[in-house]
Amino acid sequence: MKKVHTPRWGWALTGSGHFFTESLDMIRTLDHVDLFVSKAAAEVVKMYKHDFALPDNIRVFKDVTASSAPVGNFYYGVYHTLVLAPATSNTIAKCVFGISDNLATNVFAQAGKCRVQTIVFPCDTAPELETRAPKGMVKVYPRRIDLENSERMKSFEATTVVESLKALEEAVEARKRELLEPAG
Repeated sequence: MKKVHTPRWGWALTGSGHFFTESLDMIRTLDHVDLFVSKAAAEVVKMYKHDFALPDNIRVFKDVTASSAPVGNFYYGVYHTLVLAPATSNTIAKCVFGISDNLATNVFAQAGKCRVQTIVFPCDTAPELETRAPKGMVKVYPRRIDLENSERMKSFEATTVVESLKALEEAVEARKRELLEPAG
């Protein structure tokens, strides 16, 4: 495997419309990104008719192999950070309980095993939320188990869990600043 000279951001999209557009906008502002698109995320792109046009410096990996082959790059120091956003309650539950059976959950597991800093934005972070559905804004009421799993995720090593779009933006900016600091 060819060594990547510039460590990259890894960003995994799941099947949530909750802040999907805003996540894509954030991705477009980053240099050196590998985008991991789960099968459910690919469906959301079509369902919500999102503009998926991305800069040429972004590599896109789709969930098309049973073993999620692209995750091997985590072992070779290709990534300095993984962002899992937006993350569905299904993805969060699988991650919390160690199930890595798709591209998004697999990259989360491998990031953890390789001690790659991870930022997670679960969709279910409050008892009542407004979210974008294909036909407009709707109210949702996350289940207690979904809120508990989002809370459990906070105990994971090298993992920052954010609860709002603003907090996601701040966490990404903070990570950018950390990466600019000389290793000490």
